[in-house]
Amino acid sequence: MLRLGRREFGPHEPVIMAIVNRTPDSFYDRGATFRDEPALARVEQAVAEGAAIIDIGGVKAGPGEEVTAEEEARRTVGFVAEVRRRFPDVIISVDTWRAEVGAAVCEAGADLLNDAWGGVDPGLAEVAARYGVGLVCTHAGGAEPRTRPHRVEYDDVMADILDVTVELAERALALGVPRESIMIDPGHDFGKNTRHSLEATRRLGEMVATGWPVLVSLSNKDFVGETLDRPVKERVVGTLATTAVSAWLGAQVYRVHEVAETRQVLEMVGAIAGWREPAVARRGLA
Repeated sequence: MLRLGRREFGPHEPVIMAIVNRTPDSFYDRGATFRDEPALARVEQAVAEGAAIIDIGGVKAGPGEEVTAEEEARRTVGFVAEVRRRFPDVIISVDTWRAEVGAAVCEAGADLLNDAWGGVDPGLAEVAARYGVGLVCTHAGGAEPRTRPHRVEYDDVMADILDVTVELAERALALGVPRESIMIDPGHDFGKNTRHSLEATRRLGEMVATGWPVLVSLSNKDFVGETLDRPVKERVVGTLATTAVSAWLGAQVYRVHEVAETRQVLEMVGAIAGWREPAVARRGLA
């Protein structure tokens, strides 16, 4: 059972996490949701299309202008409070690696801290425990926040992913984060080249076998672009193919830009696997 905010999800119940970037320079939408009203409209649309989680980020993942903790908080804290006011039942996640920002957004109503940089600030897990919120434990290959990988090597990339994410999850549990609110994430592209991310996807079942719910953040990433030789705006098909494979292998939470398309993929995979019934079953019965 996965429990986040007011919601509970069974073992074969997929969960969509919609990305809302509060940055002027995000790699995909180039600042389309930097201002409040477009961002709130994005939240409304994502919820209507089936997102259970809204993931709010105040700093883009890649290199760029410095964003201080104060500026990150300015971009996210008030917005979290407004989303909580307008959408009381939605699960609010904040993508941050900083404990001080994590505490501020939890005070504003966040339910989940998405630590995409692999515990670089160990205080973030302590914040999650203090506020009783969920935590995403990600493998980032030891990379510093907002850096790109360069000639990264692993003897066995999945073994490293398992060692790091399970250790982070067990530490969070020991600190007091609720077990049912901890997820692990292989960290596609983070501290990895394209072949590493492809292997992580291929072997995702090994993460699922740990018993921790698995979150994947695949949406329009560079490993998809390099695999197909496609620019950012032409990676949706590759992303959805990777989503289908991840769903078949047992991932549960999907951090995405395209909510409606992802939902259809997850529902189709679930029906093929026998985890859900078709929405309509008339063929051959009339």
